[in-house]
Amino acid sequence: MRPRPGSGTPGRRSFRDAVRRSRCVSRASIKAVSGHSKWASIKHKKAVTDARRGQLFTKLARGISVAAREGGGDPAANFALAAAIEKARSYSMPKENIQRAIDRGTGAGAADDAIARVVYEGYGPGGAAIMVEALTDNRNRAGADVRHLFDKHGGSLGEPGSVAWLFERRGIVMVDAERYSEDDLIVAIDAGAEDVSVDGGLLQVTTEPGSLAAVREALASAGVDVDSAELAMEPKSVVEVGEPEAGRLLRLVEALDDLDDVEAVHANFDIADAVLEAEAAA
Repeated sequence: MRPRPGSGTPGRRSFRDAVRRSRCVSRASIKAVSGHSKWASIKHKKAVTDARRGQLFTKLARGISVAAREGGGDPAANFALAAAIEKARSYSMPKENIQRAIDRGTGAGAADDAIARVVYEGYGPGGAAIMVEALTDNRNRAGADVRHLFDKHGGSLGEPGSVAWLFERRGIVMVDAERYSEDDLIVAIDAGAEDVSVDGGLLQVTTEPGSLAAVREALASAGVDVDSAELAMEPKSVVEVGEPEAGRLLRLVEALDDLDDVEAVHANFDIADAVLEAEAAA
């Protein structure tokens, strides 16, 4: 019997090469999901039923509008827009809301010309690198809010480029490993999936940014329910953060994510499962 995802010691090999050789994902093709990926999945599941869904939809709509303004309203020709739409779908954003956001970005609706993209970089407790992507109509306000939270939670805001080199933009699709195995993800290969990661209850499929929408669609067509699909800044390496710094770091990340102007927060921490679960339940 093939071992369940998460059992044994995970290693890494090209997902695509492994499938070409055996038509199934070998155990050697599996790598561990970082603590930050687990935290992102935990937060996603909470946000789907969160009372602040209206605030979440506002952020998602803003991201769609800006992507449409910058690259056009056709998702097939604008992978940033396609990714923003996939993220919105992951949170069950209604189709009409998505279309209105596209229309605003392309000029067919009320324009969002004042909204600009801004990236903030710094370090959190435990030495974790943090990137904050914001969409704001007031750079001064956004910058002051971000700096205040870094200071409040024991972090330090850095200069542009201070941590960006530690990350690379990737498409990330999260699937429930309790319901599906790595074999169920084979259909994603032809659509552009490059890697699969597994740890406990999560399967993470990694793609080139432009392949995100196609991979999600391939999985959905095969009957695989996708927990989330979005573009993310994946860390090239991770920093292990233990207690008590872990709690302070997670509170910083969550506080940043709650800011109205913030679209996404990325970090390179790895935190033990027990600490993540305890913080999520708090």
